Amino acid sequence: MIWLQFFLCAAVIVYSGTRLSKYGDIIAEKSGLGRTWIGVLLMASVTSLPELVTGITSVAVYDVPDIAAGDVFGSCMFNLLILGILDVKRNGAPLSALAHQGQILTAAFGILLLGTATIGILAGDSIPAVGWIGLYSPVLLLIYVIAMRLVFSYEHRRIAEFLKDVLEQAEYEHVSKAAAYRRFSLHAAIIVAAATYLPHVGEELARITGLGGTFVGSVFIALSTSLPEVVVSGAALRMGAVDLAVGNILGSNLFNLGILALDDIFYLKGPILGQISGSHAVTAAAAMMMTAIITIALVYRSPKRIFFFSWDSMGTALIFGLASLLLYTTR
Repeated sequence: MIWLQFFLCAAVIVYSGTRLSKYGDIIAEKSGLGRTWIGVLLMASVTSLPELVTGITSVAVYDVPDIAAGDVFGSCMFNLLILGILDVKRNGAPLSALAHQGQILTAAFGILLLGTATIGILAGDSIPAVGWIGLYSPVLLLIYVIAMRLVFSYEHRRIAEFLKDVLEQAEYEHVSKAAAYRRFSLHAAIIVAAATYLPHVGEELARITGLGGTFVGSVFIALSTSLPEVVVSGAALRMGAVDLAVGNILGSNLFNLGILALDDIFYLKGPILGQISGSHAVTAAAAMMMTAIITIALVYRSPKRIFFFSWDSMGTALIFGLASLLLYTTR
């Protein structure tokens, strides 16, 4: 029965995730905000809501901070692996050669946030706290807000420069802005409702296996809560909206690290990064390395592949595999 529940949730997410990508693309066109901004904020926020619910529930209800932290850092790794998988599945130039270089701004903020969180894990209780909240939590939230502001400003400058081209390439004149927002909201509600149930299924499966909380959170729970990003970004690529797909992945990682700060607020026993296993530093550092590879690829923009693989997809997959193996051996 538990596997049946898993596949039913997955089927709902696949359908609504596909529709979500379409209406997100329409909103990007109708609003004039741009695909990078829509991908980074709107799409990323919706697809990361399962991580938000899982994290708050883990610390406030079940008192398992390792599950919450593992979900955040593990989801960051899985999200970047998704980019590599989607890159392998498509023909032509690698995604890093097609995505707009404005994505570098989002990726760089991701590295900054991951670095801040890694310092918090390694320093533990040495970092001062405000009440029960670690000092790194307001820093994470501040960086997130600054990132959103700068990405928004950059996207508006870019649209102003190419406004004529944007107007000439309009594809959704037959769909009204109101209808796009209404249908986007409907499918967002459906995908959140289905995806938020997946972690409970994953938790039960993990309990049966007898693996540790760090490994379970970083692999089982992170995989289940990252399913919306897989579906939404895959559907966006099939529509040819490369920036929407890449922006969704990179923006989801920013949102996930903002979630870590919220988890700290809801965890009343003390600063959350001082209460979790030091093994999470492995996951956080691996996610930081994977983001750095994506950043280099976005700058270098190599059009070449080795067989079906771009060099950045191979690099991210290698780091993901090594980090997962290390987590398993130290569980």
